[in-house]
Amino acid sequence: MSKICTISEAVSEIQSGDAVGSVGVIGWLAPDDLFKGLAQRFKDTGSPRDLTFYCPVIIGDAMGIRGVDHVAVEGLMKRVVSGNFINSLNPATGKRPEMMRLIKENRVEAYCWPIGATMHWLREVARRSPGYFTRIGLGSYIDPRQQGGKYTERAREDLVRLLQLEGQEYLFYPTWPLNVAFLRATSSDEHGNLSFEDEPIVSCALAMALAVKACGGKVIAQVRKIVPRHARLVQDVRVPGELVDRVVVAQDVMMTTDVRYDDAYLGGQAFDGDTPQLLPAGPDKVIARRAAAEIRPGVVSIFGFGASSDVPAVMMEDGAFQNNGLQRYSFTTEHGPFGGLVMSGWQFSANKYPEALIDGLYQFDFIDGGNCAFAALAFAEFDRTGNVNVSRFGSANPGAGGFIDIAFNARELIFTGTFTTAGLKAATASGCLSIQKEGQVRKFVEKVGEITYPLARNIGERGQKAKIITERAVFSVEPGGLILSEVAPGIDVKSQVLDLMEFSPLRVEEPLPTMAAALFRP
Repeated sequence: MSKICTISEAVSEIQSGDAVGSVGVIGWLAPDDLFKGLAQRFKDTGSPRDLTFYCPVIIGDAMGIRGVDHVAVEGLMKRVVSGNFINSLNPATGKRPEMMRLIKENRVEAYCWPIGATMHWLREVARRSPGYFTRIGLGSYIDPRQQGGKYTERAREDLVRLLQLEGQEYLFYPTWPLNVAFLRATSSDEHGNLSFEDEPIVSCALAMALAVKACGGKVIAQVRKIVPRHARLVQDVRVPGELVDRVVVAQDVMMTTDVRYDDAYLGGQAFDGDTPQLLPAGPDKVIARRAAAEIRPGVVSIFGFGASSDVPAVMMEDGAFQNNGLQRYSFTTEHGPFGGLVMSGWQFSANKYPEALIDGLYQFDFIDGGNCAFAALAFAEFDRTGNVNVSRFGSANPGAGGFIDIAFNARELIFTGTFTTAGLKAATASGCLSIQKEGQVRKFVEKVGEITYPLARNIGERGQKAKIITERAVFSVEPGGLILSEVAPGIDVKSQVLDLMEFSPLRVEEPLPTMAAALFRP
């Protein structure tokens, strides 16, 4: 019997109180039509109500690909558990996502877990185990001694616990049932065999399907096309039809935000290293150039979302990848691509010109196994005791994403970001940096708003190495504090660095080296 049906038929079996799991990464793999169809059913009938949504990575950009924002509706959504949230303003409307409004106004139970935990937890649900154990996240906001990942006052249930096992502390994530899965693939046959030939990542689609079926639930897949059974090579089918209950067709979908289709994301082609695109001059470009000096050929290097993902772009612009130079570097992200060019902004997650791809869950096995020796990550705040915050600050609460897993398991870390924020304007000329308008918000603070990663603790206990790179200063991080190790030409150390910190560095290098003038060229 064919499993192909309409969207309204597919979502009609979802019951009030169900837990709906879904897979996607921002705009990539977003089953947008399924979310839209479920929201339409609720609008028309007032049912189903009080759903829990479990998304290992938040789905949609809250703009052209709304994703979870379709179902961010009071009454329909009771609880959301995700590895991150989308905060950015819609450039057309000037509004933040509805998901953010529900969280800010405490109208939903919101929990934010590290993405590594959200994916590995699915494996435990799939094999019907009591839960997921890990040491990753101890001392951070996911630790119950901090806030246990709770992002609203309504989030009162302890979904993460602290346990002792053979004298060691662990975080324990108990399993609970998932009733429905929303997936997106490229193709299906009438039996429901799913292939991803036009998708540059697969995330944890298989793990989600296995988890839901282990709970006796229904797996619904959105695809672009239906193909005859036996029309594809077996290696192309990533989710077997035995795990799929319903298939809907949605032909007019974007590959991701601002990308209709680009086969450069699918591999099978080399990159010549030339680019007509240039990053605009300014603080971000200086930071990316200085960070690029830390990148070494042949070292597996993982880049996080945000300012750090600009580093490969500026390396490309400065000619590092010409004459097949990209092949000398081993770049990856938390979502499974290996090799090629790491993208930034809404296109982050998939790489252009990749050489290999693994499932997102196995990518976190790769990360947690210590296989990424070097990591470049962004930062929002850093405090006196050596804690980094990137998950909740000011009016933003984007969550940790893959940050905690990456930071915990890399041996060498760099954290990139501007020295201050909210209105900072700076110019580069004649090999110098000039601050035209200082940012209103300080980022080196007495105490971070939330501990995303206790960096100094892990440097002291586990021997990690770390630097913080800004447009005007570079710091080395030691267990006892920061060491100011470089300053930009044109910057006054006292008034434009030390006086803008809410704590003093452990020391200032004497003599204090100057950042290379080449970083500030046009």
